[in-house]
Amino acid sequence: MTSLRFVERLRDLVGGVEVVLSDIWGVVHNGIEAFPDACDALHAFRRQGGTVILITNAPRPADSVQRQLRKLRVADETYDAIVSSGDLTRHFVADHPDKKMFWLGPERDSSIHRGLDAVIAPLEQADYIVCTGLFDDETESAEDYRAMMLQARARKLPLICANPDIVVERGDRLIYCAGAIAELYRELGGEVIFYGKPHRPIYQRAMELAAARRGHSAELSRVLAIGDSVRTDLAGAHGFGIDCLFVTRGIHSGEFEGIDQLDPASVRELFGHPPQALMRELRW
Repeated sequence: MTSLRFVERLRDLVGGVEVVLSDIWGVVHNGIEAFPDACDALHAFRRQGGTVILITNAPRPADSVQRQLRKLRVADETYDAIVSSGDLTRHFVADHPDKKMFWLGPERDSSIHRGLDAVIAPLEQADYIVCTGLFDDETESAEDYRAMMLQARARKLPLICANPDIVVERGDRLIYCAGAIAELYRELGGEVIFYGKPHRPIYQRAMELAAARRGHSAELSRVLAIGDSVRTDLAGAHGFGIDCLFVTRGIHSGEFEGIDQLDPASVRELFGHPPQALMRELRW
């Protein structure tokens, strides 16, 4: 294993790349403001003939994600399509119309069941749980839900995790996501079904959309993933068989402060399976 260095420009990595599968939160924006250089980089890749599919663990459908991007002034021309874990979760809900759902998450995620005629029920009557996040991610952690998860496990309810992220940036802070509750439930012996990165279905869907836009399926050797999470972006790319550009400005920023190069031992400790390259922030 060789050392890993930081690269400065996306254009130095995409020779021969047809499709970029880019994370959103932590790469394109931080939940409060967009990163103009990152948006420009993805747009420049598209201008030279590449296809950009945004893949996100947002527990909302793609049209809701797009509305948020527009509010943050991320231009539609930055990308070709969006695939969200919320889309995949909605498919699960739609496929179980006769089952009652307990929805665990903030009101802003109500689009997860909007238009599906889902039967929302209290935990005591539900057949399964859909978790889109914490009720109050400003003040709560997964531990606040231990008693609820013990109750759910006693009823043997499957938990559908609509966002496998443990934490995400919000400005300069890290907040807990649905993945934190899902991991607690799994530790307690509960059944969890994950939608989103690092699991294959979201990558498969992204590749289908890329093929539809390009008129052919891209070889995996011509696909590059971009992300800021070891657990979701890097692991997901490795599991799917594609290279990954790892952006360090996101949730792991503290681990890379003041570092210009990683020796092989540090690469193994931080990543396990190393990314193709490191970049502090995405730029063309």
